[in-house]
Amino acid sequence: MGPLELGVGVGHDIGMNTKLTIVVVEDDHDRGGSIVDALEAAGDYDVFMIQEPKGLGQKIAAIAPDVVLIDIENPTRDMLEELTLASGPLERPVAMFVSGTDGTLAQTAIEAGVSAYVVDGLKPERLRPVMDTAIARFRMFQRMRTELAETKRALEERKVIDRAKGMIMKARGVEEDEAYAILRKAAMDQGKRLADVAEALVIAAGMLS
Repeated sequence: MGPLELGVGVGHDIGMNTKLTIVVVEDDHDRGGSIVDALEAAGDYDVFMIQEPKGLGQKIAAIAPDVVLIDIENPTRDMLEELTLASGPLERPVAMFVSGTDGTLAQTAIEAGVSAYVVDGLKPERLRPVMDTAIARFRMFQRMRTELAETKRALEERKVIDRAKGMIMKARGVEEDEAYAILRKAAMDQGKRLADVAEALVIAAGMLS
């Protein structure tokens, strides 16, 4: 088989109602085969094995898997960073299995978003629990990222609204409450969000200044 082996029929839903697609990154053909066998024994998955890490990002993007499992003997920091970046840990759960015990590499992987970092290699009996853990952690961090982004957006919108209110107060000589009421009425009349109207006002004022 070539570097990219497709169509190894597998799949089982882990807390979901859809069949999971799994990419296994393993440069050793025989070891990769044993991993696929272990996955078949663990459940019903769609499994794709990638043996050649070169162009890994494009290969994974083309498959668009739900989970990525990377088995690597003794990674260097550069190799780890490259594999981590290419596997897209911010887009999907990524579990990495290594033989070494370098704590700094584990830290690098976790900081890059790897959901599970397992020392002492990939063992068949570990596959299912590690995947469950990786998926759970990914979902948790995904929620945290979403909440953080929403909080950041809310703060930015508040700043814009405050700037717009200040401009109205200065231009019309009114108090803050009245300036807010004017801004809110404009948003309602235009059928737009308050923050969007405020942003348009700030942008327009900047163009005129």
